[in-house]
Amino acid sequence: MAKKIATVITDMFEDVEYTDPAKAFKDAGHEVIAIEKEKGKKVTGKNKEIGVTIDEAIDNVSPDQFDALFIPGGFSPDQLRADERFVNFTRQFMDADKPVFAICHGPQLLITAKALEGRKATGFKSIQVDMEYAKADVQDEEVVVCNNQLVTSRQPNDIPAFNRETVKLLR
Repeated sequence: MAKKIATVITDMFEDVEYTDPAKAFKDAGHEVIAIEKEKGKKVTGKNKEIGVTIDEAIDNVSPDQFDALFIPGGFSPDQLRADERFVNFTRQFMDADKPVFAICHGPQLLITAKALEGRKATGFKSIQVDMEYAKADVQDEEVVVCNNQLVTSRQPNDIPAFNRETVKLLR
């Protein structure tokens, strides 16, 4: 059954950490909805390889409308976590035990949402200490699946494992 995946994203996202998982989701028959502050805006990856046109504004969506949340890495999650609307949106997915997929710096949004305590997770090397301070059980592995809900990976090299586990969880 096709799932609707909310994707919180803004400028300076890690290009391949959006494109590869988004393609895997779409290839598996799921719908990927890009969410930022402004519908119709075009955001650009940090490598300037791709642009993503925003499908919905954060003020016009609710976690109830989606089956899962995807947080690509790069500098995007750090920018989004400065906005309480994105923090609350993320926290609601975690509180509802809906699937959440975060790669590289994506867990920064989970840290700010105070949603990692007691959960197994991973992230980019430079944020692993921050994740420990957020009381996560940090694993230095290519992909970590916690409670059949939270899927995290460390870096672009981990994308094949990340895609495999996220698509499996969506089945």
